[in-house]
Amino acid sequence: MQTGIPTLVMRGGTSKGLYFHASDLPSEKDVRDKVLLAAFGSPDTRQIDGMGGAHPLTSKVAVIKKSERKGIDVDYLFLQVWPDRAEVSDQQNCGNILAGVAPFSIETGLVKASAETTSVRIWMENTESIATAHVQTPGGKVNYQGEARIDGVPGTHAPIDIDFEDVAGSSCGALLPTGNVVDVINGIEVTCIDNGMPVVCLKASDFGLTGQETPAEIEANVKAKSEIEAIRLAVGELMNLGDVTKKTVPKMSLLSAPINGGAISTRTLIPVRVHDSIGVLGAVSVATACLIPGTVANKLAKVKSADNGLTSIDVEHPTGFFTVQMDIAVNGADVKIKKSALLRTARLLMRGEVYVPSAIWKNK
Repeated sequence: MQTGIPTLVMRGGTSKGLYFHASDLPSEKDVRDKVLLAAFGSPDTRQIDGMGGAHPLTSKVAVIKKSERKGIDVDYLFLQVWPDRAEVSDQQNCGNILAGVAPFSIETGLVKASAETTSVRIWMENTESIATAHVQTPGGKVNYQGEARIDGVPGTHAPIDIDFEDVAGSSCGALLPTGNVVDVINGIEVTCIDNGMPVVCLKASDFGLTGQETPAEIEANVKAKSEIEAIRLAVGELMNLGDVTKKTVPKMSLLSAPINGGAISTRTLIPVRVHDSIGVLGAVSVATACLIPGTVANKLAKVKSADNGLTSIDVEHPTGFFTVQMDIAVNGADVKIKKSALLRTARLLMRGEVYVPSAIWKNK
């Protein structure tokens, strides 16, 4: 016997996952996690007996519900289901899966479409912060077709503009959680930053890399990966994240000077696999570091002048670039984030039920 659970399969940004109403999943965390592992076919690197795509970027979950918070439309919890181990993590946010939250909410009736564009205010449970997504809804229906292009996704789609509010320090307690623009860990200069995603900025050259290697080449470099992981474990406590041995944060971003006209070039470990592009909030944190004098990123970045108060930071990654619009004020050691904004796309791929063995969960 099997239990069917209503779900929408969606691509959000450069990720893909299952989107659920919170009420359709078990309320007990342990049972919920077992259900999700079964739904994705984990642990198995191929995830052959489930809906997972054999990669962390295609093994993701959004749990969404109508919000009871004033001025907020929906609450969004992100969960990472790991392909290779029996683990479901809520230790980070995901800005790519976030891109599908507003379309899901409109498609499933949590939010009513309004006029040509519907703005959905989202409480991001993982980081206790707010994002507003602006979705095209002509005729009261979500539009997925358009001319917006994001690197890492074939073709073009309708744009989804996302504004972030007060995400600085949302995981670590401060934008610069160590209190420094640069720390020296194991003899390597690093910048620890959290503007929506805890990230450690490192110079690729400090590990014998150019910064232009493919993800596969970096994953095969055992020496470099070992040195990077040692730094990650060491900065966990310094970033107020505790013991990060089994956590997915902080992300480790290897930086180098841009070569394709952007502001900075990146290769990001998430934290073991190397991202084929870069995460949304990871890009926001790196872009922020580019604008803070003295950081590892700032020393390498080539930032163009601001336009109408907004500075566009093109963050280069293995499959293209990611543009983040920033408005920050720097007064000595005081850094204030006024605005972080970006463009994503999403697409509804399928709606229906995902099945798990009733021995794991027999819904009433």
